[in-house]
Amino acid sequence: MKPIALGWIDYDRSTAPDWETAQVQRLARRLGYQLVWPDIASPLPLADQARDLGAESVIMPAPDHVGTLELDGLMHIIDVETVTPRVSFARWSITGAQV
Repeated sequence: MKPIALGWIDYDRSTAPDWETAQVQRLARRLGYQLVWPDIASPLPLADQARDLGAESVIMPAPDHVGTLELDGLMHIIDVETVTPRVSFARWSITGAQV
């Protein structure tokens, strides 16, 4: 069974939603995730939807598809992957950096 990744596209920021959807799907496949898309009509924040799904990661086209506060909220509970630039934002550690 593959770990779950939540796909996310901010359609207000997207200029090519079909292309970005394909890119998110491709990255999820390459990273070994089962991709699930959120309920757009849900009143729940993205972080809560990811938690409810038991997702290990959120995959989005670019970091600007969420605001900085939302990115911070996501990183408290889940990893965030972006297609362009290809970046991985690891979830915050509860214990902090280990040296």
